[in-house]
Amino acid sequence: MPVAFHDILFPISVALSGSGGPERKTEIVITGSGREERIARWADSRRSYDAGSGVKTLTELAGVVNFFEERRGRLYGFRWRDRIDFQSCSLGQTPAPQDQVIGTGDGTTTQFQLTKTYGGAFAPYVRTITKPVAGSVRVAVKGSEVALGAAVNVDATSGKLTFVQPPATGATITAGFQFDVPVRFDTDQLSIDFAAFVAGEIPKIPLVEIIP
Repeated sequence: MPVAFHDILFPISVALSGSGGPERKTEIVITGSGREERIARWADSRRSYDAGSGVKTLTELAGVVNFFEERRGRLYGFRWRDRIDFQSCSLGQTPAPQDQVIGTGDGTTTQFQLTKTYGGAFAPYVRTITKPVAGSVRVAVKGSEVALGAAVNVDATSGKLTFVQPPATGATITAGFQFDVPVRFDTDQLSIDFAAFVAGEIPKIPLVEIIP
């Protein structure tokens, strides 16, 4: 059964002042000799956020409550903009079609998944990107940008690229883009003390990434 998802962005003014980031699950085993073994229990990192730190006014809080109710708490997922990690290039730069290598043509395959690679010297991590920002994706084949809608189509709900003609064998396919993180609320209850909020207390509004 597909994950219930509403293709809508969480209020951006709140998201950009939220907190959170990636999490991994590593098990540390201490052997009888005192040495340790480290085992990665998750193949992919999972991001979690707290939108509460981004809520500054009662109007913003009311907007979040409205958003929460329409999502039915944890039931429906939605888009979240991660302020420090939302594009294929470094912060302060503009996405370019050569930013990320996403595949190599074989003369047959027409569909490729958008990805973002972290690191490179030791153990690069390739992250699947499923929620690109519509209109932000640029694609190149062998270093030359190709026309969206003519040579290739982008599915903004899945992050898949579909070429009209399969890229030639050995042709490097690259892409630049902005993207959102698919998340859901990590609670079915928003407990807000309005008097405390007015006094400066930050409400807890936890969110967690939906792993495809």
